Amino acid sequence: MKIVVLGCKGQLGKCLYDQLENTDYEVVFTSREQINIIDFEATKTELLDMAPDVIINATAYTAVDKAEQEQEKADLINHLAVKNIAEISNIMGCWLIHVSTDYVFDGASRLRYLENDQTNPQCVYGLTKLHGELAIQSSGCKYIIIRTAWVFSEYGNNFLKTILRLGSERDTLDIVGDQIGCPTYARDLAKATVCTLPFLGNAQESGIYNYAGDKSCSWAEFAELIFRKAKKLGRMKCVPRVVAITTKEYPTPAKRPKNSRLDSSLFETYFGCKASDWEAKVSEVLRLEQQIQRNSYEKY
Repeated sequence: MKIVVLGCKGQLGKCLYDQLENTDYEVVFTSREQINIIDFEATKTELLDMAPDVIINATAYTAVDKAEQEQEKADLINHLAVKNIAEISNIMGCWLIHVSTDYVFDGASRLRYLENDQTNPQCVYGLTKLHGELAIQSSGCKYIIIRTAWVFSEYGNNFLKTILRLGSERDTLDIVGDQIGCPTYARDLAKATVCTLPFLGNAQESGIYNYAGDKSCSWAEFAELIFRKAKKLGRMKCVPRVVAITTKEYPTPAKRPKNSRLDSSLFETYFGCKASDWEAKVSEVLRLEQQIQRNSYEKY
């Protein structure tokens, strides 16, 4: 099986590289320098030349607040470029695995969201990701769409790394406590993506699946856990006080769902891959992130 991974330099892309580099799959990892997905014709030429059996799209415009001002750019990357990739996949008869988001929901439900629940995005980012999903579904290609949430890792920019930085600078942090979600370790998400590959035979039907953390929390609770783990590992001497505030007290350009918990049971049942045990993985990320920093310093 030949696989092309788009977006290999993002946090999910790097985790996919870690998961796929020593497998029997023939994998081509591409960054924006190799395939710039907003150049539709060049993307088509490159992908047709590579002729993969599976395309994994790990690219996205993820600046949620900035998307409110950069609507055209967000739509270009999250919707129109995805539509182009899906149409190319249909021409080649290959599978497309695409990563979407919990922000396609409005957060009004009190329950965990299932795959067939009504979508109703409340921000530009969520809307463009939903339009990308719909473009894939209408393209005629074979697809797996994986909706995930609150992704963090030792790579890239994410909530965990931002909180560590802020925690080293301040004694008290005001963090939203009335938005609830399921944090997801990017390495677990990468493993889950790889778990789908053996199922991509003639009998496999296209579909949307949720894959996220096994437990839910608020952003404030997530931060508190990160600080506790960091202190236990000796990363922090003093843990800042976390003050849980309301969404109204911390207005942002983009409206976020108050409940974006995803139910991953369908993915677990079908592909045999358990939801992300994110609480247990925070310590691992802290160690790996520290090692990456150390290695960077040693280069200079």
